[in-house]
Amino acid sequence: MHEKVSIYGISYDNVTLTEAAAIASDMLIEEKNHVVVTPNAEIAYLASKDEELCRIINSADIVIADGIGVVYASKIYGTPVKEKVAGVELGELVMRNAEETGNGIFFLGAKPGVGELAAGKLSEKYPGLNFVGIRDGYFKDDAEVISAINESGADILYVCLGAPKQERWIAEHRDELNVRLTLGLGGALDSWAGVVKRAPEIWIRLGLEWLYRLIREPKRFVRMLSLPKYMFAVIFDSLRKR
Repeated sequence: MHEKVSIYGISYDNVTLTEAAAIASDMLIEEKNHVVVTPNAEIAYLASKDEELCRIINSADIVIADGIGVVYASKIYGTPVKEKVAGVELGELVMRNAEETGNGIFFLGAKPGVGELAAGKLSEKYPGLNFVGIRDGYFKDDAEVISAINESGADILYVCLGAPKQERWIAEHRDELNVRLTLGLGGALDSWAGVVKRAPEIWIRLGLEWLYRLIREPKRFVRMLSLPKYMFAVIFDSLRKR
């Protein structure tokens, strides 16, 4: 049984990427909707200012530390997590497991055409994947989308609406969705489709993926300010608790 680690108000599952994927895949056996969320430092900082968002995140079945800022924060508190688990990597590993079991997969989110492009590229990589539905994120009728998901017979739902919108949407409709595993994965579809390029491996290993994205997308600067704000808040909070 893995442990939980509390980091600035959020209770993370202290697991590796492989462990997280195995736990998520095992949940497909149960006939209920299990939720996986992947908060990074930006979302964790938002949650520290939003009690309802914090509750939503902590109510998920699996909460993954997706961000080097969260990893550093865990060390500051003296309860280090095993590793950063990138949501895009977790989502792909869950799919790889689903290729063997034949579980139906539904993509929800991103711009029109991106989900189809992602599914096409993933099918080339994993020919046995069973995609049962794709909808972009530009919808207005929740009921119609939920009906489409349920009618597709999907077992796994990837919700890529961007945080915290996707976490709120999943929490609001969790009980209406007849799937067994729902993952909130932000920009994963853009990454799988090749619309957004992930940082080279060396940048990721050095914990500089955030800097790579900032260099490629300078407009993210204001959003990136959440990282130093989060780190300062964590340092202050950890000192206060000692």
